[in-house]
Amino acid sequence: MGLYNDKVMDHFFNPHNVGEIAEPDGAGTYGSPVCGDMMLITLKIDDNEIITDAKFKTYGCGTAVASSSMATDMIIGKSVEEALQVTNQQIIDELGGLPAIKVHCSVLAEHAIKSAIYDYAQKHGKTYEALEGFDPNAEEDDHSCGVDLSEE
Repeated sequence: MGLYNDKVMDHFFNPHNVGEIAEPDGAGTYGSPVCGDMMLITLKIDDNEIITDAKFKTYGCGTAVASSSMATDMIIGKSVEEALQVTNQQIIDELGGLPAIKVHCSVLAEHAIKSAIYDYAQKHGKTYEALEGFDPNAEEDDHSCGVDLSEE
């Protein structure tokens, strides 16, 4: 267990915001084809475009669960525009660090947030500069999960 700090372990064993919002304003699913990690983030967004609630369901390793938990904590109470600025590095920093082979989990969380906001934007006819060129179905660059595929 020496790979993970206490904050990561706490978010894994006691995750925040677990579940799924009924009738969400936005929902985004994202996963890694290599690892099999899968995240669903659902959002409740008020008329002022403030995220009033965020829930997640994650299938994957402890780091994926911890990243999802922290990511939802970070966006509740933020405007949609502010939530779109959350990066995987900020998620890592808030968790107090992640092993290099687990950084992809924070990337998955960042992408799932953007996917949920993309869904919200599509449903409500909104556009956001931070979503220009964003494809919720595109694969991120690093889904390695610490696996060296060059030897296969």
